[in-house]
Amino acid sequence: MYCTFFAEVLFAWLGDIPEIATGAVFVLFFIDLFILYRNSKGVEVKRFTSKRLSNGDENPIQIEIKNHYGFGVNARVIDEIPFQFQIRDKDFRLHLKPAEIKSIHYNLRPTKRGEYDFGFIRTYISSPLGLISRRYNFDGAKVLPVYPSFINLGQYELMAVSRYLTEFGIKKIRKVGQSSEFDQIKNYVGGDDIRTINWKATARKGGLMVNTYTDEKSQNIYCIIDKSRVMRMPFEGLSLLDYAINASVALAKVAMLKEDKAGLITISETIGSIVPADRKASQLGSIMNVLYKEKTRYLESNLEVLYSTVRSVVKQRGLLVFFTNFESLSALQRQLPYLKRIAKYHLLVVVFFENTELKGLSTDPAKDVEGIYHKTIAEKFIYEKKLMVKELNKHGILAILTPPQKLTVNVINQYLALKAQQRI
Repeated sequence: MYCTFFAEVLFAWLGDIPEIATGAVFVLFFIDLFILYRNSKGVEVKRFTSKRLSNGDENPIQIEIKNHYGFGVNARVIDEIPFQFQIRDKDFRLHLKPAEIKSIHYNLRPTKRGEYDFGFIRTYISSPLGLISRRYNFDGAKVLPVYPSFINLGQYELMAVSRYLTEFGIKKIRKVGQSSEFDQIKNYVGGDDIRTINWKATARKGGLMVNTYTDEKSQNIYCIIDKSRVMRMPFEGLSLLDYAINASVALAKVAMLKEDKAGLITISETIGSIVPADRKASQLGSIMNVLYKEKTRYLESNLEVLYSTVRSVVKQRGLLVFFTNFESLSALQRQLPYLKRIAKYHLLVVVFFENTELKGLSTDPAKDVEGIYHKTIAEKFIYEKKLMVKELNKHGILAILTPPQKLTVNVINQYLALKAQQRI
């Protein structure tokens, strides 16, 4: 009561101004409400994505917003992205003139394969008065599959045929001798192998002619992927299984470009998926559809079952690239008898991973006794990995010990080298 009295006395000089101001605010409020809601389709918003996302790569997302109001508006656009990205929402603010169209661009990098659920695009529009906002909901629930990495496959295609492979990390391999498949007879140029001179053609043409040969084609190239617990280890957001899957897709693409047949086998405690080797146009899609939902298991791989499967599925000699991981020499020795049996019938390449954290620990200077202990243990494990490579090579099994980020390039290098050496 006393407060009301003092307020009336204190602001008595304002007279009717507060009432007028309050009335004006209400009038503007209803005007703002009217101009925002009189148009049933004030703005239009669309999300543009590819039909599937590429695992481990930056995938472009585009949102397009168009203003149908006859005046400029301020917009707040919130895209409800899948929970797997651990980002609450993508929030953008922009101003649009009458009839103006603007685009919003951002990237998403998934680190797991599977299905990703996008929610609504929540759009809040306010007029120049700015008293209220009108909410629009666009592009309801949308599910996008995340496939093994495919964005950079075009780059690996170029690697297989380019003379500038070293720019991409791919080594250009000098061929030893020639392949057995005859290609054509051509004029001799400096640098051609004189052993390939065709003397009959030379006599007919009156100039040196040489035979040229092409790589042998239609060889079986199988990627064998270990799905056991040893492939669960993460590196830069991706598991070792994901790195192996991405490398397998890239190798299959390059192999088919070189006119070989690409196939796939996955293994854990039992045989998983099998895609028989082929080079038909749909083969890469078949491989990616199989790998799309593969997950690591919690048990060790059964290589005895793998051996029997290889014997029954891969009828003729081929290249088998086995992606796995060994953390100790004893773990390798448990599996070595089965690897040796497989290597009797096929050219086997075992691919396993460097522990990059241990490598960093071994190179850092030790500052105390505990640091010396950790450094010594790290060096022991690194040395043991090198012993594994020697142990495999001793039994005629090729080995690639690689950091995860260089896996794809190193595997393609090995494949191209084996092709150049006519070992497959």
